[in-house]
Amino acid sequence: MRYDLVIFDNDGVLVDSEPISNRLLAAYLTELGHPTTYEESIRDYMGSAMHRIHDLILERTGQRLPADFDEVFHRRVFAAFERELQPVAGVTGVLEKLAVDGVPYCVASSGSHARIRVGHRTTGLDRWFTEDRVFSSEDVGRGKPAPDLFLYAAERMGVAPERCAVVEDSPLGVQAAVAAGMDVYGFTAMTPAARLVGAGHLFADMGALADLLV
Repeated sequence: MRYDLVIFDNDGVLVDSEPISNRLLAAYLTELGHPTTYEESIRDYMGSAMHRIHDLILERTGQRLPADFDEVFHRRVFAAFERELQPVAGVTGVLEKLAVDGVPYCVASSGSHARIRVGHRTTGLDRWFTEDRVFSSEDVGRGKPAPDLFLYAAERMGVAPERCAVVEDSPLGVQAAVAAGMDVYGFTAMTPAARLVGAGHLFADMGALADLLV
């Protein structure tokens, strides 16, 4: 394989969480007096850390979200994950192949460690991701689109950025990976290819990823 490390985004790449979380985010923002459709949530917030939601609402409305916004939102999301969440189709086969081939991999997500763990436990992906393979925007000062998280993951895994492949499905994530100097594989199952500007490789079938990485 041409890479020494494969870095996966989590939401929408490993776990099929984006439809769930964006549905709930749009509903909660609307409930708080910031009318938001599901499509707008996908467009504006998909792939971002929680602080970006706060920043955009403040910038657009001059109002701050409630102090307990993150806590309430995560409680709703985690409950929905327990009921509905599934792994992205084909991703288990990709992880199996990487493990058999001895290719290091990890996850670098805008989500919190708690969110990542709930999703992995619910879908059975926790067997593939020990603690030393899990990195969150909580670990760095700036989330995506800043490159900090991907650079941090590469450093912790002991791999130079130029030897890393990143698997992303959001424009913010692609921007972060490009800024980190890494090759980007853009997953277009939910995001139109035209929005993943900067990704050197585009694919719609997660099951095909292992062959693309060779």
